[in-house]
Amino acid sequence: MRESSSKSSVSRRLRTLVLTLGIAATACQALLPVHAQPRLPTLGDGGGATTTSEERRLGDRIIRELYRDPDYLDDPVLQEYVEGIWLHLVNAARERGELSPELEERFAWEILLGRDRSINAFALPGGYLGVHLGLIGVVSTRDELASVLAHELSHVTQRHIARLIAQQGKQTPLMLGSMILGALAASRSPDAAMAMMMGGQALAVQNQLNFSRDMEREADRMGYGLMAPAGFAPQGFVSMFDKLQVASRINDNGSWPYLRSHPLTTERIADMHSRLPLGSGTSPMPAPTLEHVMMAARARVLSRPGVDVLRQWADLPRSTSFGSQPREQQVAQLYAAVLSAMQLRDWSVARDMLHRLSAACSVNPEALRQARLLQTELELGAGQPSAALAALEPVSQTPALPSADAKQNDPPLAGPSLATVMVRESRGPHRPELLLRTQVLLRQQSAAAMAGQLQTWVTDHPRDAQAWQLLAQVWGSQKQELRALRAEAEAHVAHYDYPAAVDRFKAAQELGRKSGQQLDYIEASIIDTRLRAVEELLREQSSEK
Repeated sequence: MRESSSKSSVSRRLRTLVLTLGIAATACQALLPVHAQPRLPTLGDGGGATTTSEERRLGDRIIRELYRDPDYLDDPVLQEYVEGIWLHLVNAARERGELSPELEERFAWEILLGRDRSINAFALPGGYLGVHLGLIGVVSTRDELASVLAHELSHVTQRHIARLIAQQGKQTPLMLGSMILGALAASRSPDAAMAMMMGGQALAVQNQLNFSRDMEREADRMGYGLMAPAGFAPQGFVSMFDKLQVASRINDNGSWPYLRSHPLTTERIADMHSRLPLGSGTSPMPAPTLEHVMMAARARVLSRPGVDVLRQWADLPRSTSFGSQPREQQVAQLYAAVLSAMQLRDWSVARDMLHRLSAACSVNPEALRQARLLQTELELGAGQPSAALAALEPVSQTPALPSADAKQNDPPLAGPSLATVMVRESRGPHRPELLLRTQVLLRQQSAAAMAGQLQTWVTDHPRDAQAWQLLAQVWGSQKQELRALRAEAEAHVAHYDYPAAVDRFKAAQELGRKSGQQLDYIEASIIDTRLRAVEELLREQSSEK
């Protein structure tokens, strides 16, 4: 009985989540009938009376609720991969003059990952972007993923959200924020869901919350124009459209919300095909990089497909047909097998598959780095911090030789040169390595050396809540309780949870009063200043409700 009730609750929650993200995917969209939509807006329109600050505040209000959603995921490895693609596109938009200095300064330009297995991405007010693991897991190449991100980025740079708010009047932002937050609340409370859907009003709202087709076409064109300057194959845009169009015919069951909030028409698909240079339509798509197939496999496993599926994936590389598959597919299956075995806590199988994965990636520095990160996670999960720390050692400056059974005619594996990887690593630690190393050293009770690196990192990335939390643990392990409390408070600030942040700052003040002559006056002064600033933010936040 309990199991049946649990399944029913999960089902209700998923249905409501689709509604929630369907709303969020097209946040601040027109509430007029389709026939009343205006003509194609002028490129670069500033959005009328809606300022960039107002749009950012609305985005902040929505995003702080998404941070609390249990499907929100901060996976440093996937986050780094998606953000790498995103930043290339943002840089291209800047160089093409599509991203104004004001917009770049005021908007967040942050990506949130969600565990949802649906094929979806969504833009929110204020430069926030949401990406479902289902999207990352299904795209064949980084170029296809870039096409979706470029489309959503163009919605932001062209300020479609602000334009639509301006059309509907000043009450739209408050109404929209209330609808999105109401949908999020409904995902946790069946009573709230029933109240929200009473009279069929929620369905009507969802049907109306769609970008106008003019704005969709504009985002297509602007996004397509970003592909080549950002270093991605424009064919990725076309192949992604074709893939989604086929999927819409065979998956008409509500599991493809990206199609529903971004209606694909024959005209839009033909428009993308026509933009390809002459002769390029018949040229092959760039082969998937090993890094991409590994990240797609990671997304599929982390989306929680179920124990039975994980067992199948963990056993897949043992099949008789495995050796006849292309190398990219072998690497993807091996990576999924390692991570699936880790989820099942079958460490012996995970290590066996990891050994095979490392051999398959031995001549590709970026893929080898991903295998090394996976090994670190494996050993950390298995309770072997020394082995986990050894896995984090930098890639050797001498490229590994091909394996003995490699064919002489095998094409070179796609990926950056070793020199590129080493130069990038010399500029400082990557986020995945930094956070993993800290976790390993905390396990070994020797994390004091990480305090300086983490402090430098959060200075440059003040909205990195996970880094702040680890810094709090490092300071706590060193009996620096005042600094630990401040780091905890800053982690809450990073997720706009100002009440919790104020609580931690006040706890630090109370601790300081009890410390007497041993008080760190510089740290206490910082805490006092930050408390006043966050209390002001809390007052502003409370006034918005």
